[in-house]
Order: sequence, then structure tokens, then C-alpha cells
Amino acid sequence: MAAAAICVVLGAGLIGGAAAGTWLDGDSEPAARSNFTAARDLWHSVPVDTLFPPTVRGTGAGPGGADREWTRIGVAPDSACAGTLDPLLLKVLEPVGCARTVRATYTDATASSVITVGLVFTQAEPAAMTALANRFSTEKLAERSDLMPRAYPVKGTAAAAFGDKQRASWTVRVLTDVPVVVTAVSGFADGREADAPQSAERATAGGASGPVAEAGLGHDAKGVADYVERGLRKRAAASPEPAS
Repeated sequence: MAAAAICVVLGAGLIGGAAAGTWLDGDSEPAARSNFTAARDLWHSVPVDTLFPPTVRGTGAGPGGADREWTRIGVAPDSACAGTLDPLLLKVLEPVGCARTVRATYTDATASSVITVGLVFTQAEPAAMTALANRFSTEKLAERSDLMPRAYPVKGTAAAAFGDKQRASWTVRVLTDVPVVVTAVSGFADGREADAPQSAERATAGGASGPVAEAGLGHDAKGVADYVERGLRKRAAASPEPAS
């Protein structure tokens, strides 16, 4: 009888635990969807210093695990996607409905490299973002130099000559928990053209060589993109549920 009583108690506990797990899982999906929806408006609902901080610090984000620091030198006005993305990249993003783009340009502590980081806000639902992310992964689209994001030059700064031909390293990330594509592109601040651009993934890989990798331009693009992406996700998670 004692053994039977114990089994009853354990069984009730397991059933109760399973039910609680079901309730928690059931609650998590609407919350995640609410954050996803709220994130769609972050480009105009939060201060620019929140999306693109004046100073970005990357602990261990440089070559060999060195610390890096980047300073913002210009913020582009929010704009339609057609004017800020190369036509081919814009075409690839068509399935998610590009809505708005915001960008900022940074320079490193030595003013030898410049980086433009961008947030492309889409009109897509989670399924469409997941499908696009899968396509980027399976077709290795983030490695294609003809899908590099555009630079944002800033007059009177180290990025004054930062144009299409100066783009040296880049990253493009399709997020699935928020309707955003994060981009970053880096180049030399002296305006030299990049003869052999390398994606940030290749330029930061072990044994990577060449001017782009050795100058840390891949680390610049990746480091700034990482920081801005983390900040975006944090802000999206804190976004209030939109009014019905």
C-alpha cells in the first residue's frame, strides 16, 4: 500500500509537471510572436543611439582575440531599400518584402578602417524569414561578393571615400526571431580599392591571408555587426506588446 501511495504521488507530480510544461510552452509562442511583430517598428520607435551606439567595444573581437573599439562617425537617414541596397541583393530579399533600411558608419580606433552597418527591416512573417535564412545557408549567399551591402560614405570623415570599389569585407545575416536582415561592410579608410574582397567569415577563419584578412577588415565587419545585432535582439525582447 505504501509503495502504491508513492507511485500515485509520483504520477501526480509527473502529470502536473507535464501540464505545467505545456502551459509554459503554450505561453512562449505568443510572447515570441509579439516580440517579432514589435521589432518591425524599431527603426523609428527607438533612439538612434540605441540601434547604433556612438561607441562600440568588441572584447576579443579583433585578430588574435585582441580587443577592438569603433566610433560612429555618421548615421544615414532612414530610407527605402532601393536606394541603399545593390539591385541583386534587393532582388534576393524580395520574398521578405524589404520595408526600410537604417545604416551607420564607424571607424576603428586608429582611423585606418571604416565600417557601414545596416538593419534592413522586412514585412515578412517568421516562416518567410526562416525560409530566406535557409536559402542563404544552403546556397552560401553570404559568401557571394555580388551580394555585398553598400557602404555609406560620410563627408569630412575617414569614410569620405568609402564607396562600392572600396568594399573589402562584409557579412549579411538573415535573422529569424525578428524581421530584420543585418548587414555590415568594411574597407580601408585611405580610399584604396579592394582587388580581392573576402567575406567576414573567410577573412576571420584560421589561416586566412591577404590584405583584407591581415588588416582585420573581416573582424571589423563581423565585430560591429555582432554588437548591433545583439543590441537589436535585446531591444526587441524588451518591446511592449503592440496595442490591439
